[in-house]
Amino acid sequence: MGGDGAGLALMDLDALFLHFFETEDPSTLTQEDFALGIERLRVGFEVERDPGRKFALWTLLETLGHAPLPADAFAKHPQLKVAAEEYLKAAFRLERFGDPEE
Repeated sequence: MGGDGAGLALMDLDALFLHFFETEDPSTLTQEDFALGIERLRVGFEVERDPGRKFALWTLLETLGHAPLPADAFAKHPQLKVAAEEYLKAAFRLERFGDPEE
């Protein structure tokens, strides 16, 4: 899954789970399968060169509770670091206060 165009054609959730966890249904994973998928996802994140794809992988890692801090994840990409920090702020507000449109 490098920046050479190989790997995933789409960055949708089903494609990501299928690629890294070898299933589209996370409820079927054992703890061992989940840990292996997280390791694959971490490696994919580390080797990804495309900024948008790298951010997408980071958000999935964050959703699953395994993302590095934005400062560590995007040390060489200040715009992505800011985007990741804003993502975390928004996620915190949503978790804490709920959807303002509800």
